[in-house]
Amino acid sequence: MQPHQLNPIIEPQFNAVTDYIINNLGSNVPLVESIAHHIVEGGGKRIRPLLVLLAANAGGYKGSQHIPLAAVIEFIHTATLLHDDVVDNSELRRGSETANTKWGNAPSVLVGDFLYSRAFQLMVDIDRMEIMGVISHATTIIAEGEVLQLLNQRNPDTSEEAYLHVILGKTAMLFEAATEVGAILSDCPADQREGLRLFGRHLGIAFQIIDDLLDYLSDSETMGKNVGDDLAEGKATLPLIHAMKVSNEDDRLVIRNAIRSGGLEDLSPVLDIVQRCGSIDYARQKAAVEIDTAKAAINGLPETSFKATLMQIADLAIERTQ
Repeated sequence: MQPHQLNPIIEPQFNAVTDYIINNLGSNVPLVESIAHHIVEGGGKRIRPLLVLLAANAGGYKGSQHIPLAAVIEFIHTATLLHDDVVDNSELRRGSETANTKWGNAPSVLVGDFLYSRAFQLMVDIDRMEIMGVISHATTIIAEGEVLQLLNQRNPDTSEEAYLHVILGKTAMLFEAATEVGAILSDCPADQREGLRLFGRHLGIAFQIIDDLLDYLSDSETMGKNVGDDLAEGKATLPLIHAMKVSNEDDRLVIRNAIRSGGLEDLSPVLDIVQRCGSIDYARQKAAVEIDTAKAAINGLPETSFKATLMQIADLAIERTQ
């Protein structure tokens, strides 16, 4: 079951968002439409726009502006994917060729820019300055998070604190923005808005931790990307950071060299070390703490089916395999 199917009230709203997204990909430049449709229709679960819908409904919203607002969040997310795949030289995204593999780096970057611009066009139509403030702040932090990740690449001395700072920026910030703008739209009380904001933040952190540990667990067909991509790019994610902290000197040297050199030559021994050191379990436990924090943040919301669905999504984030 897809996350949007957890709640029968939300499903038609989610379908309306999908229609709205498709209807707003129009451009006078055919290549822009081709690339935008390729990435938007690429089979993602669209968790972020779903969070906008759930947060707005949980806050008691009765209007229709949450539909374009959810599309705004998805356009921003899609733009970051296009840019990320260029930066990371990724070849697979959700089991299909990335746009940069299919059309090249320059068109991918430029269409990412187009989607950012379209998102802000739609925000103007929504005409809520507070929402524009939250989203413009989020996009700035996301960009900084991506640059920080680039600076940490091939750095085996990356600390857990530095890693968490990066994923807060590059991933959790958009989750946080999604739930906060939904809350703003509903004009719910300040304490409920803050709870929804924190829910998005901690869910996003957990989501990225799980994503990073799956790089050492899953397979290309399940994940929709190549196994070991993070290691190949020299990214010191939480499983590697923990393994270096608790392993012996020989194992640490293997991991350090793997991060410094990038590539997949050392993937097999690194996988063995990560498993032996309990680093997968450690990362999963860290994610579980974030999920517990997220769920606690919305305890004060009224007991509705939308709150229950948010709780379910939090639980599913820990269990996901892709």
